[in-house]
Amino acid sequence: MAETARQPIGGPVAWYGKDLAASNAWVRHWSDDQIATLETALAAIDRAGIPTLSIRREDFPLPGFEPLIADLQHELEDGIGAVRISGLPVARYSLDDMRRIFWGFGTHVGTLLHQNARGELIGEVRDESGDLERTYVEPVAGRVKSSRARARSNGPLRFHTDRCDVITLLCAQNSMAGGISKLVSIATIHNEMLRRRPDLLEALFQDFYRSRPEDEDGLHGERWFKLPVFGMVDGKITSQYSRTYVEQAQEFADVPRLTPAQVEAMDLLAEIAEENCLHAPFVEGDMQFLNNHVIYHGRTAYEDDPAAGKARRLMRLWLSVPNSRRLPVGFENLWGSTEPGAVRGGVTVQRVPAAA
Repeated sequence: MAETARQPIGGPVAWYGKDLAASNAWVRHWSDDQIATLETALAAIDRAGIPTLSIRREDFPLPGFEPLIADLQHELEDGIGAVRISGLPVARYSLDDMRRIFWGFGTHVGTLLHQNARGELIGEVRDESGDLERTYVEPVAGRVKSSRARARSNGPLRFHTDRCDVITLLCAQNSMAGGISKLVSIATIHNEMLRRRPDLLEALFQDFYRSRPEDEDGLHGERWFKLPVFGMVDGKITSQYSRTYVEQAQEFADVPRLTPAQVEAMDLLAEIAEENCLHAPFVEGDMQFLNNHVIYHGRTAYEDDPAAGKARRLMRLWLSVPNSRRLPVGFENLWGSTEPGAVRGGVTVQRVPAAA
């Protein structure tokens, strides 16, 4: 699409952090009846002895939840793109109970996806740096840390998306300090770049080379791929982006070097994101849903105090949702399908190197 055809994106998806903080329009609250229904479903699962990862939607009935699910799916796809449901009384539950409630509710929202090639379905976003066994691969000296290594530390995270239509987080336990969640509208970044530097916006609609890190994709025959940062189809924007993947791809000799315009465009994207983001600290019991096509998320660094029971632990699900948008041609390279409502994204197969 020619630069002259670019138009500002309107509607609730193009929000500014200060306005969303004032309205709190993205926040919902569990009612007492809804919590009772979740606990009734949990008790039935416990009696039946169904393991968490074997729970199907029909095993976890939630009568009366239809309006909540419809509101959630609509807000994510055609509204703000973010929903936080507050008030789950996590102090009443064990970690296993929380996993079952989280998983069970997730089956009503969409299809749950694998989050890495080893089959992770419920991720735990916490500081693993002191663990003997970690879920990420330590980088060789002088190489870029993977996104997974960054996420499973207590350091800050740059704005990014995950490889699913909707990422869902449950705050099971908070840190002692820091770890503030940051959200920003991709449509707002698009609009601000269109206003300030349309030439750099155009660069983001062109291919960027990305890596396929081993701790996420396993041993993949294709170590890098091409994908634009922004895409547009049916009047809807989508973005799949993590600067870390772009930086890692530069470690491969057969990947073209980033152009000055590409670097400047990523710098401006980050600058606009920081200027216009919503700072949204988690409260224990918060369940957060983000449409990865329209929301970037990040966080500030945090500090744990395990002795005081203050060690950040976020449970994470990746969902493919039935009312998802069509994706632009070429995005099947990562997503598997561009069709609206298709089960897509995630990492479903342990891939092996291509034959020599």
